[in-house]
Amino acid sequence: MPSPYGLDLIESCLTCPHHRDRLFCDLSPEALKHLAEITSASSYPKGAFLFMEGQDPRGIFIICSGRVKLSGASSAGKTMISRFAEPGEVLGVASVISGRPYVLTAEVFEPTQANFVSSAHFMDFLRKHGEAALRAAQQLAENYDAALLELRNVGMSHSAEEKLARFLLDWSAKHPGPKSQNHFKLSLTHEEIASAIGASRETVTRVLSEFKRKGLLQINGSTFAILDRSEFKRMAG
Repeated sequence: MPSPYGLDLIESCLTCPHHRDRLFCDLSPEALKHLAEITSASSYPKGAFLFMEGQDPRGIFIICSGRVKLSGASSAGKTMISRFAEPGEVLGVASVISGRPYVLTAEVFEPTQANFVSSAHFMDFLRKHGEAALRAAQQLAENYDAALLELRNVGMSHSAEEKLARFLLDWSAKHPGPKSQNHFKLSLTHEEIASAIGASRETVTRVLSEFKRKGLLQINGSTFAILDRSEFKRMAG
C-alpha cells in the first residue's frame, strides 16, 4: 500500500517479501505471526525522529525500508554521527532490554518505514520465542563489533585523508550505484560527513577538493565516482 512519503508500505510481517533475507525477521511462522500481532506499521519523512538520546525507552523500531541516521551529542552540543541504520535492523533493542535511556538519537535520513513494538510487548515476545531472543543477541553483538571498529578507525587514523578515504570506500560498498561500487550517491552535507569521521567541515571540503584535483574522485552534485580505487585503499590503510 502506498504511503504519504512514496513508500510501498509493508502492512504485516507475514506478507513481507524480505523477511527471509533479514536477520531478525527470519523467524518461524509462529514467531512471525506473534510479531505481526504486536507491530504497528508506520512511515516517516526525512528529518523525523524515532527517538532521542536520553529518552526513556518506549519500544523498538524495525527498519523495513529507508535509512536512519544514528548520532550522539556531547555536553558542549557537538554532534557525531555513529552510523546509518539499514533495512532489516532493529533499533532500540539494547535500551529496551536494559531499561536504560536511548544512548543515541535516531533521525530519519530518507523516507522510511519503521515499524514500532512497545517495550512490554517486545520483552514478552523475546521470553516466548527463544529464536527471536537469539536473533536480538546476534544483532547486539554485530552492533557492538561495528562500534568498536568505528572507534578504532576514527581514533587510530593518522590523517583526515585516511578517514575520508575509508568513509567513501565503506559507503560505496554499502550503497553501490547501478554500474559499480565506484559510482554511488552520497546525499550528505560536508558537515554531516565531518560529523561521521570526526573532522571539521572545512577539513572535509579541503580534502575532497584535493581528491578531485589529484584525479582520484569525481563529484557531480550528490553523485560520486571513485576514479582510482587502489589509491583510495592505500590511503585508507
